[in-house]
Amino acid sequence: MENVEGRRSLLEMERQLSRITTISEDPEDGEEGEEEAENEVVDDENVEMEEEIVEPCSTVEDEVRVETFLREAMSFKRANVSNWVVEVKIKDLVKDYKRLLLDHKRMFIKVLARNYSVDHEEVLNYANAYIQSKDKNEKQLLKCEDELKTALTPNYNWLFQHVGRLDKGVKFLVDLRTDTLELLADSDPNDAEHPYLVQLNQNLRDMLSLWFSVGFLSLERVTWASSCDMLQKISDYEAVHPMHNWTELKRRVGPNRRCFVYTHGSMPEEPIVVLHTALTDDIPSSLRTLVTPAPTSRMSVDASAGMRVQPQAENLAQTKAAIFYSITSTQKGLQGIELGTYLIKRVVKELQAEFPHMKKFSSLSPIPRFHPWLMDKMKGLTNEEETDLFTSDEMTTLKKLLKTEDLGEFWTNFRLLLGSNTWAQDHKFVMVLETPLMRLCTRYLYLEKRRGAALDPVANFHLRNGAMMWRLNWKADMTSRGLNNSFGIMVNYRYFLDDAEKHSRMYLEDLTIACSDQIRHLSKLASDLMNKPPQQKS
Repeated sequence: MENVEGRRSLLEMERQLSRITTISEDPEDGEEGEEEAENEVVDDENVEMEEEIVEPCSTVEDEVRVETFLREAMSFKRANVSNWVVEVKIKDLVKDYKRLLLDHKRMFIKVLARNYSVDHEEVLNYANAYIQSKDKNEKQLLKCEDELKTALTPNYNWLFQHVGRLDKGVKFLVDLRTDTLELLADSDPNDAEHPYLVQLNQNLRDMLSLWFSVGFLSLERVTWASSCDMLQKISDYEAVHPMHNWTELKRRVGPNRRCFVYTHGSMPEEPIVVLHTALTDDIPSSLRTLVTPAPTSRMSVDASAGMRVQPQAENLAQTKAAIFYSITSTQKGLQGIELGTYLIKRVVKELQAEFPHMKKFSSLSPIPRFHPWLMDKMKGLTNEEETDLFTSDEMTTLKKLLKTEDLGEFWTNFRLLLGSNTWAQDHKFVMVLETPLMRLCTRYLYLEKRRGAALDPVANFHLRNGAMMWRLNWKADMTSRGLNNSFGIMVNYRYFLDDAEKHSRMYLEDLTIACSDQIRHLSKLASDLMNKPPQQKS
């Protein structure tokens, strides 16, 4: 355990020192001198990666072969070798890695993380040389700093820069980080290899965050005239409100709708972030007005050929609000890189240019973790008559509806009722549960914290962007998905453009959530109930 902590501390110290290291901001940038000149004459055909569909199928021997490619490629790092030779070897590595099964990929990643990170002895030598150079002239001091910088840069960064120059090489690195994140999630933090995996993930993230900065991204509006490949991906990647057929997809990109994506030059026809926006006359309180199920049709490009959807003309005079009802980051390998924030800001500018009179910008957001949060809060309740979840009057009413006075039986039946969503088909339960569930949802969104910030990830995203927690909506999404997420409740995060920067700073600097009177009132009720002595909870 001490050795693991020691390695973790050493790697973190090296990482802090390496903050001064400069990473190439563009995967197409060459290195200096002869390497750059050679890159200019390399024909595109020689750096194209094969576009065949790769089915993972491998043995231990295949894993060893990929590790051999890695060792041979890394041996070129300090050798005077033509880029032609380096790229051929790296192309072989990339191609064969894609064929590996999950277990073999993970073994490769562990070898990459541990054997090709930072040479600790080399860092110590250069650090000592730097300390001794303080009394020397400025030229020698700068030279020592450069040498220390180079030593602090993990060796695999050199490999990543070369991979990034290949056709589809950046996409490979995004997928490699996906594999690394999944391996980290399954690994034991006390394992000796864990600190090296953390360091590998951090370096991949830092490099990708530079390559995927907003300046390298292109904004694209997706319409029914977009390519079939793009439309299929928009449908496949939709995680918030899944589409069931092409008719529904056509409505999502048709009149009174806007679908914007960010794309990257190294990943053509691959949406990085997708934002679905509805154009309305006011801010809706229900999902029904935004996402209407379409008649079932076969989900394929062929099925769309003869499809006809009644066109709906846009009424520019009635288009006064833009509702962001779905935002999806499609690449797990870009996790932790803020792209959705910039997409919303850019889309607001586009819509203002198209609709100068548009003043209302808001989300209609799901609350995906409220249901499990509340079920977890009730998990340990057996014979409790009074809790900080429900008032005494609410408990009395619920016991009458469930026709039981036995507390153990009540909590068992009540958890079953909420967990199975059967309450949503009973008008009496729908009426009785509105007040407590709206209050509890406000408690979850506004009062529950993680390191001082909002516990809910969707809330945290919009609040960081400068939105206000504006309105909680009862029976906003009564689909099975909406009930399982948040008992059908949804929330509007509203963007007041003149106050967005102030709200963002309030949240980021002071952890203060900008909210409406409704949220403030409900949160006070929840707070009072939490703080009252048990005998006063009525």
